[in-house]
Amino acid sequence: MAWLPGPRPEGRKWGCLVVVAALPWSPMNLLVTNDDGIDSPFLHALAAALLAGGHSLYVAAPLREQSWIGCAKSRLRPVAAAVAERDLGCHAWSIDGTPSDCVSIALAHLLPRDVRIDAVVSGINIGRNASLGFILASGTIAGAWEGAVHGLPAIAFSQDLTPAQFEAFRASGHRVDPAMQPTLAASAAHAARLVPALAGSTPPRSFTVHNVNFPSPCGPGTPLRRTVPAQVIVPGLFGPAADDGTHRFIFKLGDDVSPAGELTDRAAIENGFISHTVLDYGAIGRSGAS
Repeated sequence: MAWLPGPRPEGRKWGCLVVVAALPWSPMNLLVTNDDGIDSPFLHALAAALLAGGHSLYVAAPLREQSWIGCAKSRLRPVAAAVAERDLGCHAWSIDGTPSDCVSIALAHLLPRDVRIDAVVSGINIGRNASLGFILASGTIAGAWEGAVHGLPAIAFSQDLTPAQFEAFRASGHRVDPAMQPTLAASAAHAARLVPALAGSTPPRSFTVHNVNFPSPCGPGTPLRRTVPAQVIVPGLFGPAADDGTHRFIFKLGDDVSPAGELTDRAAIENGFISHTVLDYGAIGRSGAS
């Protein structure tokens, strides 16, 4: 089965799921990036699932973690790109820059000249990228957005983790716990099925990013719901000054002030659904835009 974007009936609590029979999608040329870095096992899981789906991949990912960098570009320093000697099964480059740098440099300078990229895919991010308080800060979504501003269909994938799962992942040196592996495998498989449908339904130069968040746990039968970004107020992300006068980042989910009536990305994830939000940047400022 494949999911396609569809209208959301007003006032329907759990959004709208549009399911169609699987269509004969042709294999795609996909540029893949992330913000957690070239060595992220979540990136490798996504790449493996996309390759298994018959697609041709070109991976351009940051040399080091670039979380919370948004769509920043490295304007004030040169950026180095090198062939990545990683077991990704495809052409891959590590780039000493941001996700936006990665996509921009790859599209302009790294890809074989005879390759036409069909879509930019970013992720799978380690942790959710949901709500207005976090979407614009996300390097993962920014990597997809860089594809959109190049006129390409763009999709960002993120995997929600509990605080305990996230801390265990960090403490293990960024290794996926065996208990987490089934969720990551299922999320990557969902992503591989979603990419052709979402990319194929997105017109070129539409300035659209599909933002998909997977819940934890996620399984083969986990349903997908169309959502809107939660409206979240996020004050005080830095603690008071330490003795040396510096401030340290403190993660908070923020206060959800979303109006009732529509299913938000945050609520969908927390209720065990896969969240699919269409970020239509071309609608910003237009009369009647949601």
